[in-house]
Amino acid sequence: MKRNLTIHLLGWGIVLFLPLLFFASPNDTWSMTLMRWLRSLGGPLAYMLLFYINYLWLVPKFYFGGKKGSFYAINVVCIATALGMMMGWWHVVNDWMPAEAHRGPRGPRPHNPMYFYNTISLILVVGLSLAVRLTQRWQHAEQARQEAEKSRAEAELSNLRNQLNPHFLLNTLNNIYALIAFDADKAQLAVDELSRLLRHVLYDNQQSFVPLYKEVAFMRNYIELMKIRVTDGVKIETDIRIADDDSTPIAPLIFISLLENAFKHGVSPQGKGFIRMEMSQEHGTITCAISNSNYPKRANDKSGSGIGLEQVSKRLELIYPGRYTWERGLNPEATEYHSKITIKN
Repeated sequence: MKRNLTIHLLGWGIVLFLPLLFFASPNDTWSMTLMRWLRSLGGPLAYMLLFYINYLWLVPKFYFGGKKGSFYAINVVCIATALGMMMGWWHVVNDWMPAEAHRGPRGPRPHNPMYFYNTISLILVVGLSLAVRLTQRWQHAEQARQEAEKSRAEAELSNLRNQLNPHFLLNTLNNIYALIAFDADKAQLAVDELSRLLRHVLYDNQQSFVPLYKEVAFMRNYIELMKIRVTDGVKIETDIRIADDDSTPIAPLIFISLLENAFKHGVSPQGKGFIRMEMSQEHGTITCAISNSNYPKRANDKSGSGIGLEQVSKRLELIYPGRYTWERGLNPEATEYHSKITIKN
């Protein structure tokens, strides 16, 4: 509203007061220049009146209301009235002006060509008010569309986060369940590690973004939890080049499904395999690369339903459209799987 008001005041200020520059003469007094400017003021005032009659009343009520015939008919009457006002103003002020003010620039005099030019000018004013209203209507419609799209995206993200919490918890509980069968002490330690992870999942995950160092700490805790379950035959390597106080914003739990997938498919039934994770942040660009040995999931594996990576893809597209890359796939021998996500903030 403030911006529109400023534009209107500035535009009409130029239309109304710019003629003062053309009526000023070195030998004239300020009062004489002011009188000649006053005589020419009929045109701008008629333009202003016609513009706002259309802008505030005719266009919204008749043109947008589907009564275009009435809109054009009323404007014909308004243009004729405005034309009469312009000519009447010129004559009245011209007769009222002192004799000395008639010297110098006199401004437009009413004659037949001038009637034609003024009529064209008034029609253009009507077109201008209509164009401004149409532009504003399009902007409002576009803004409403963007708000609706934003609300839809936020609702979808919220739904994905709500799905991710139980998905992650289910996978972790399955891991602890497997531990109970052969090592109760490790299972007890895993429950303690899980309690640390749940704080991040239950609280930080409700935010749109979290500091990168918190997300890194969460992933370190997850790896420690998984180390309890796997045997010494699984080689786990991490190379995290991120400062402990790095507050670069990142969507919470955006990488955890990659780690889950690595532990799910990177460990053989005999307890062999490898998992490597690299993370870095440079100039706002965050990279997470994970590779693992490839052992297809067994039929009796209950470690998840495979929705994690699908959620990652949806969340990346919603949160970082056009600002991320995701490279993933098997090597030619199908013995190693790699997944690399790069996000530009």
